[in-house]
Amino acid sequence: MERLKIEDTYLLTPAVHEDDRGAFLEWYRADRLSALTGHELRLAQANCSVSRRGVLRGVHFADVPPGQAKYVTCVSGSVLDVAVDIRVGSPTFGVWQAVELDDRTRRGVYIGEGVGHAFMALSEQATVVYMCSEVYNPAREHGIHPLDPELGIAWPAGVEPLLSPKDAVAPTLAEAREKGLLPLYEDCLAYYAESRAAREPAAERGAH
Repeated sequence: MERLKIEDTYLLTPAVHEDDRGAFLEWYRADRLSALTGHELRLAQANCSVSRRGVLRGVHFADVPPGQAKYVTCVSGSVLDVAVDIRVGSPTFGVWQAVELDDRTRRGVYIGEGVGHAFMALSEQATVVYMCSEVYNPAREHGIHPLDPELGIAWPAGVEPLLSPKDAVAPTLAEAREKGLLPLYEDCLAYYAESRAAREPAAERGAH
């Protein structure tokens, strides 16, 4: 597991054991992830998304607290998975990083609370599964237009993006900031610290 350039995002490249029967891998390890983040990923909801080539989902995020952390992998086909730092005040605000997830490398990405997430299907059909720390709450969910030219995400050339009606009318990063929709970096840090403190043994917290 390695840290990506956006704080609180990580990439897991599992060991895939293959033989004439097929393959086996550990696509998620809670102990390794929590060793990096300092807290556990609370599993509240698991999603499965099936998309045809060109489908572009995101950039999605939720209000912090509690936000919605995600652990994402592609179990069939391939996608370009993108994390976007939309936390106002973050040293990397406005920075994005793309990682290809597919059914060959079997890599997975962890995206912390307050970080925006999007992906585009590259194969004729792609199936993405992701575990979430909170259940979906439409009142707290927001989006940023994934084709915002100022954000400048380099989506693959030659693939026509297909957006949902909701994503197609999402605000730009600047508009979302002006409307006060974006999470604050300081609020995210406070929530991360709270999550780490909750994981510590009672004795270490001074409890008796």
